[in-house]
Amino acid sequence: MERPAWAGPDIDVDKPSPARVYDVHLGGFHNFQVDRDVARKITEVMPELPLILQANRSFLRRAVRHLVEQGITQFLDLGAGIPTVGTVHEIAWRLNPDCRIVYVDVDPVAVAHGRAILQGVDRATAVRGDLRSPEKILDDPQVRELLDFSQPIAILMVAVLHFVPDEDDPAAAIRRYLDAVVPGSYLVISHASLEGKTPQRTEDATEQYRSRVTDFSMRTRAEITDLFTGLELIEPGVVYLTEWHPDPGDETGDPAWTSTFAGVGRKV
Repeated sequence: MERPAWAGPDIDVDKPSPARVYDVHLGGFHNFQVDRDVARKITEVMPELPLILQANRSFLRRAVRHLVEQGITQFLDLGAGIPTVGTVHEIAWRLNPDCRIVYVDVDPVAVAHGRAILQGVDRATAVRGDLRSPEKILDDPQVRELLDFSQPIAILMVAVLHFVPDEDDPAAAIRRYLDAVVPGSYLVISHASLEGKTPQRTEDATEQYRSRVTDFSMRTRAEITDLFTGLELIEPGVVYLTEWHPDPGDETGDPAWTSTFAGVGRKV
């Protein structure tokens, strides 16, 4: 296929990536035909998926807003994906323009696009890294330059931990990030689950993802709650996406349609 101008020579345009497939579902344009083909196949078995991902983005917006209102001014967004409308810096800067944000993703397209839109901005940056390698990310000079680890930091793991299999021990990675930040810091997680309203469709979509993109590890509500071990869970705890601090007019039907749990915890 013809290589878009925004795709560097080191980017494989024939292999789908989680970040770019997500971008397709959100209506973005930084993706390739291979990503669009995968997204179409997945939505054939789970038509509600784009709405679920939009609900996930709404949760991110509400969580960031809540944290800024609590005085948080620093965000480490792990598995950030491709920045689209409603990203962390846009949300945070509306409330406090002094907020600082580091986006981290393993996909070079996500990082390249993030750097492009943040060019000339001194309070946000994008770095390439795998959240399963906490030391490399925490020691990255750009991360250390922008974030002050003597002050509270919000660690965001939104719609990314289901890409980390059990053998890679996501709980251990989370503990390492939490060990690096001071009390008063926060952890934000959203995570897909088979405990939703349509478990068979969710499982079918998961198999499509596993066979076409990358590993995908569904976890139960209890397992997702365990990822917050040692933290003070912010009310209402680990709940379906639309149940976490909903805005007026948000979805009021059965929240299980999202098949995704979310929560925010505070280090004390």
